[in-house]
Amino acid sequence: MANVGRQTLLREVLSLVKCPKCSAAMESVSYQGIEVDRCTKCAGLWFDMLEAEDLKKLSGSESIDIGSAKTGKAQDKIGKIKCPKCAASMLRMVVNGQPHIWYEACPVCYGTYFDAGEFKDFKAENFMDTVKAIFRKERK
Repeated sequence: MANVGRQTLLREVLSLVKCPKCSAAMESVSYQGIEVDRCTKCAGLWFDMLEAEDLKKLSGSESIDIGSAKTGKAQDKIGKIKCPKCAASMLRMVVNGQPHIWYEACPVCYGTYFDAGEFKDFKAENFMDTVKAIFRKERK
């Protein structure tokens, strides 16, 4: 019975995870057994280590990214953020081959945060990404 109590407490603690961009509550969403956290306000997505890459391979997984790309682009302006899981300062990154996608990565727990619309774009890698790379502005 004590083990069940610990699992309930762990679920409650994990449900307190806040969005690193807008501080709203994050909710768990699942696609084919892979569970990620999505912001209830701005719809940004938190992926634990390698979940984004695993989901990228699954047909239809872009359905978890319900946010507006316009909202996501506005969120790119938010500078220094803390990891919602371990509170480490996150690194500002770009996707290799898709440098117009700006995301944040945790150097401690290796999680990643994509703003709304970025995961859909990440999945839709194509020739236009090469064109966008030519005209991209540098991430600061």
